[in-house]
Amino acid sequence: MKVAVLDFGKTNSKLFVFGEDGRILDGRRTRPIWTHRDGFSVLDDAALHDWALAAVNEAVDSHGIEGLMVSGHGCTFALVDDTALTHPILDYEQEPPAEVAARIDRRIPDFSETFSPRLPLGFNYGRHMLWLNEVEPGAFASATSILGYPQYWSWRFGGRAVSEVSYLGCHSHLWAPRRRDFSSLVDAESWLGRMPAFARAGAVIGEQHFGKAGRPVAIHNGVHDSNAALHAYRRQQLGPLTVVSTGTWVVVLNPDCPLDVLDRDRDMLVNVDVDGGPVPTIRFMGGREFAVISAGWQGAISPASIQRVIDAGIMALPSFAPGGPMPDRVGEVIGGAPDREERAAVALLYVALMVDLSLDLIHSKDTVIVDGGLNAGGLLASLLAQLRPGQPFLQGATLEGSATGAAALAFESAGRGMAAETPEPVDAAHFAGLAGYRDRWRDLAIGAENGKGRTAAR
Repeated sequence: MKVAVLDFGKTNSKLFVFGEDGRILDGRRTRPIWTHRDGFSVLDDAALHDWALAAVNEAVDSHGIEGLMVSGHGCTFALVDDTALTHPILDYEQEPPAEVAARIDRRIPDFSETFSPRLPLGFNYGRHMLWLNEVEPGAFASATSILGYPQYWSWRFGGRAVSEVSYLGCHSHLWAPRRRDFSSLVDAESWLGRMPAFARAGAVIGEQHFGKAGRPVAIHNGVHDSNAALHAYRRQQLGPLTVVSTGTWVVVLNPDCPLDVLDRDRDMLVNVDVDGGPVPTIRFMGGREFAVISAGWQGAISPASIQRVIDAGIMALPSFAPGGPMPDRVGEVIGGAPDREERAAVALLYVALMVDLSLDLIHSKDTVIVDGGLNAGGLLASLLAQLRPGQPFLQGATLEGSATGAAALAFESAGRGMAAETPEPVDAAHFAGLAGYRDRWRDLAIGAENGKGRTAAR
């Protein structure tokens, strides 16, 4: 059996073909297009659908796939009637007008109910739903279903409209994790009747013909990408662990963190796993910040450039994107004028220091698994292992942990276990002066924020 996974990220969208041995047999990539329409930034849904359909057709013809699974980034919803969207899908990176925000933000449930902090833009997609409902009420009136982003694509490719708990529970304001039920906002806005029945991530929800194949392909219910990465490692029964999933967002998930330590002002929240369990989480827009700090660097980063940056004391202080553990600081690079590769080294060190801080804040003490695109070459994981010598670090055998977890869910629903590639142990880096560099960074970043110095988060 082979399964194709459409992994829809905010910056990059991908299709991968997985075999039962867990290997990626083929892949395609594109970048989603966001455009402006009627005062909103929205997804060019047609262009992304055309790319995805062509990629699925090729996967069917070349590999004979039997299932199609979806993994999707958070913060995004879709309104549909029986056949199509009733409004284009909103880009979560836009802020409602101030006068609208003042009205809708009064209706957001308390953190103690949803464990979703009040975040800017559409980082809580319930907030964007309130905005759209206020300015385009016809889009809601004509919608028969409110879908999470992965569920939209599963539906679009031939499945039925369903809800899925890992996506609804993804800091949306729509879910109450302790009750494992919809939040008071859903009742207050009379949205419950348009929330479809639940299906587990990976469940077969339809079938469709693609390419030249004579038999139909099973359509599996989609999943939130970071929770798919968590599932990829949990199924290997590795014991207590923290997962650091990297991409446009760096999402740090520690299921063993007590809920009462979560700080709403540091972008700490509860995600929900594929079985409805609460997963304490902290996150920041690490991939976006890496791109800003490094001026779009795409190449490898040499250890020598990292050492030069540490020696010179050149560092990036948060924050270069909205949200995150220090949302009120304006990002800056201090200590000198790095060349292009050194600037990329500064960016990678920044991501490592932010993850290190996040691991403290989320009370991570056990094994840490690092996966995703920011760990290409293993340098990020080795920096973290040096910064935290008391914790074992592993790295995913593939950079595509989200897609791998999504594929595993599809295989499981078909009664076929997918083999797991064992995560690899990480050897700590040996950069001179890294501990002092971290201490100075914390003094400047956290100390400037609250006057407590580097001990504030330890």
